[in-house]
Amino acid sequence: MRYRCAILGLGLSLLAVHASRVAAAEADLVLYDAHVITVDPKFSIASAVAVRGDKIIAVGGPEIAKAYHAPTMIDLHGRTLMPGFEDTHLHPKGKSPRDIEVTSANSMTELQQMLREKAKQLGTGQWITGSGWQEVQFKEDRNITKEDLDAAAPDNPVVLVRAGGHSSVGNSMALRLAHIDRNTPDPAGGLIEHEANGEPNGIIRERSDLYLKLVPRDQWADVKQSYVDRLRWLLSLGITSFFDASGTIDDEPVGKGGIANPPPNLTFHRAREIYAEQHYALPRVTMYISYPGHERLEAFGHHTGYGDDFVRIGPIGENVVDGGFTGPTAWLLADYKGRPGFRGKGRFTDAELQAMVDDAARLGWQMGLHAIGDAAIVQTVSAYDRALNSIPGQEHKGRDRRWFTCHFTIMPPAATMATMEKDNIMIAQQPNFEYDLEDRYEETLDPWRLEHNNSVATPHGKYHLLVAFGSDNLPIGPMVGLYAAITRKGRSGEVHGAEEAVSREAAIRMYTAEGAYLSWEEKAKGTLEVGKLADMIVLPGDPLTVPAEELLNMKVDMTFVGGKLVYDRGNTPVPDLTAF
Repeated sequence: MRYRCAILGLGLSLLAVHASRVAAAEADLVLYDAHVITVDPKFSIASAVAVRGDKIIAVGGPEIAKAYHAPTMIDLHGRTLMPGFEDTHLHPKGKSPRDIEVTSANSMTELQQMLREKAKQLGTGQWITGSGWQEVQFKEDRNITKEDLDAAAPDNPVVLVRAGGHSSVGNSMALRLAHIDRNTPDPAGGLIEHEANGEPNGIIRERSDLYLKLVPRDQWADVKQSYVDRLRWLLSLGITSFFDASGTIDDEPVGKGGIANPPPNLTFHRAREIYAEQHYALPRVTMYISYPGHERLEAFGHHTGYGDDFVRIGPIGENVVDGGFTGPTAWLLADYKGRPGFRGKGRFTDAELQAMVDDAARLGWQMGLHAIGDAAIVQTVSAYDRALNSIPGQEHKGRDRRWFTCHFTIMPPAATMATMEKDNIMIAQQPNFEYDLEDRYEETLDPWRLEHNNSVATPHGKYHLLVAFGSDNLPIGPMVGLYAAITRKGRSGEVHGAEEAVSREAAIRMYTAEGAYLSWEEKAKGTLEVGKLADMIVLPGDPLTVPAEELLNMKVDMTFVGGKLVYDRGNTPVPDLTAF
């Protein structure tokens, strides 16, 4: 009897092995001989991953390649396989027929040649536009002024929006059309810059709408393909998920949240249309929704979490509580360096901000408001605190509402940090600002704020706050963010606030798993674990061990979304879209 049981047990074991092999044969993709950074809770390292459909079915060592025989078997020859990056703050932009590629100009001379060519193409009197410029890109190392634009396009109004979107420059014709002269007062929430003689120099801080409202509106059909191109381009950077911080519900039906004649921006509705047409071979997107007012928001009828794995609704945001340092008009608790009495500007009274936050809370929305200066963060956290502790959470979330501040550039006082810890208020941070805006910080910040801008280690380590990384387009590439987070170096190579640096493991987690947590998707993506979406990237080197400076130039070899190869360096044509 014992013998028969042993035979029966052996038979069952063989059947189990056979069944396992049958199941294993159904894998669609196996990647092996890899350095697999799983970013699981233990930050485990493996060497192979198997995928069936859009999900991971096995993670382990060399045995995976032997047990699973898929139609696609990829030997990575020791390269790194890790979760795709999740950028928690991007502004995808369409390309207007009026645009010049201002970011590709390396000097004022090159910029002026672009303007001349566009003026000839469009004809006299037509607006010329563009976006994404920074003074550091020009060999002159200075801002564009109206004189630079006038010299090339005197008979066309010109407006060029700076990277970050917090300022713009127009030429003399644009100033005249906007009715701005030496006597024009600063607009609400903004600043008009002037030359030494009192005349405006063409730069407007925080109120680019004074120019942009005059530019004839493009149609969605004119810019739709450029949005598709830019979304595909993100895949070449290893971004498999992102938060669109420019989202709206403007093109929903009137009476259900929408407006008549909506602008041609990427909206929740248009994103779903694009993704279906592109067979979902694009990075997953969570849409911020700019607060449209109570009536429209209530009429919309949906809230945070609505959608699917590819296009979903995120927080109300990033409605700006203050400006930024590209202005600079970020709202500080202390004077700007060398500017006695100037501390930037807030955009809301306490009552106005509280009304918006309370309304969104009652309607079941997550919050993700723009707050860069410490004064703005204090105001935002105070409004969050009152709402979180007086308005019940909606549905299953209860108090797990995962509200966050966008940017969190200047760390606020300890009392505000303690409130954030108490209320579990999170942070969508851009460590790349430390690299890209170094000159701005040095020009405007006192020594303490210079050392503690874009703090990561203190909020994460001391106050136990979740910090998720993104870029805000300055620049978009995640490698710059990783480099800045672990080195605290700016473009010059100088270290600012070494104590605010984090480990490579922590930085990678903040650029992958923590972003998924912000959208309640931590069980679906962000790490390479069985049962999760196979959103993965292949790197030629190991970001855990290569010299830090090598991160700045490290390219992505492959990008997978849901197990589908959507980018292969050398085999996938990618346009130059640095103006994204």
